[in-house]
Amino acid sequence: MARRKKTARISLKDIADELGISTTAASFALNDKPGVSQETKKRVKAAASRLGWSPVYAAQALSSSRTMTIGFSPAQARTNFQNESFMLHFMAGIHSSLSRRRYGLLFRPSTSLDEEIEIYNDWASRKRVDGVVLTDLRTDDPRPRVLKKLGIPAVLAGGPDPGDYVPSLSIDDSGTMEAILQHLVDMGHRSVAYLSGDVNLEYSRIRARVFEDFAHKNDFTSAKVNYTNFDPDIASALTCSMLSSSDAPTALIYENETMASSSLRALEKLYYSGADISEGKSSSTVSYLEALPAIVSFEDAYVCTATYPSITAIHRDPMEYGQKVANLLIKKLSGDEVTGNRQILPAKLIERESTAQPPTAV
Repeated sequence: MARRKKTARISLKDIADELGISTTAASFALNDKPGVSQETKKRVKAAASRLGWSPVYAAQALSSSRTMTIGFSPAQARTNFQNESFMLHFMAGIHSSLSRRRYGLLFRPSTSLDEEIEIYNDWASRKRVDGVVLTDLRTDDPRPRVLKKLGIPAVLAGGPDPGDYVPSLSIDDSGTMEAILQHLVDMGHRSVAYLSGDVNLEYSRIRARVFEDFAHKNDFTSAKVNYTNFDPDIASALTCSMLSSSDAPTALIYENETMASSSLRALEKLYYSGADISEGKSSSTVSYLEALPAIVSFEDAYVCTATYPSITAIHRDPMEYGQKVANLLIKKLSGDEVTGNRQILPAKLIERESTAQPPTAV
């Protein structure tokens, strides 16, 4: 009997009996509801901690109409989660903040915008989640409006949402692109190509627009934008094609580290396969590095330091970004007034070997 008592789950009644109060008062205190004093709340929470009490989520959901679950259903190709580190670290950040508040993360990736919206309708009809994290805002994006209509609280990572249906935390894409371009200009580059991601994504369009405006204002001899749909093979093929042409750019900007490193590998093969090694020409490391264009990645990751030359990149902390997005959503769920857009996480350009050389004279 003693052993059974030791292993039995501690209930609200046990806490109430311990303190000589009603079960209702104990419940109000643990859930921070009005009706009990601050002193009682402190005593109840201290007793709950001492006795090892933890909430039964099924009962909690029934009493509060909450699931203690946040939904995340980004519409991306399956390969994106394998190739990119940003999203995985971003999700880890979301989860770390949610778990501290006893929320779970329901991750259900989708392959299209229509599928993502179907998932939101399903979640709403079954009251499956308390809120949703949105990413990758698109031009004329219907998702914020849909979630508002469904009554599902949401926060957007990116943006801002032009319809102001959901609050957002964004990163300064305009300022970041300008910082990259200014660095290249300072190195002497005036012929630059930008290998972007998806033409439908708002942040890709913003970066491309800033790129073209900056190039015009600074009298670039060439400024090309190519969309790759985040495919490293497409990026590598475009890179080799451009570098084999008579008007090859002297600098290349990539949307992420995977495309940058894959393209660098493709260039290594291109240069060495076509090298004239009979007299030792173009086969030395020095010749290879001099022949390479400057390379910058819009995302930083371990691969940027593992390649040779190491890749200059924009460093942001995706895990911290995920934490801040999750915190904003929890604040919204708690009933606080959360509106508009706020820019966070100022980006930092990490200069590495890939932009150390001045442009090669043509």
